[in-house]
Amino acid sequence: MEQTIQELYDQVLARKENPVEGSYTAYLYDKGLDKILKKVGEESTELIVGAKNSRAELTYETADLFFHLMVLLVDQGISLADIQAELGSRVGQKSKLHERSDWR
Repeated sequence: MEQTIQELYDQVLARKENPVEGSYTAYLYDKGLDKILKKVGEESTELIVGAKNSRAELTYETADLFFHLMVLLVDQGISLADIQAELGSRVGQKSKLHERSDWR
């Protein structure tokens, strides 16, 4: 079964709006922002290690990070449309790194 990022976001949003007892997602929302941030940090680290180990591990850890990022975005009231708009605002921009002469 495949799931899009939008479907994942919608599922995580639904769990916030209608918590299911025993749900891991509901648990994260119940514990609050600090717990969610801790999980995003842990998953980010696991992704880095996974990238060094294997393609399969990188794929697995990326999925975990996406899930926890969706929980964070929903918790903070940020939509995928907000992220898309931000990405769109960057199209065609040069990296600030390349604009600085002292970084060459």
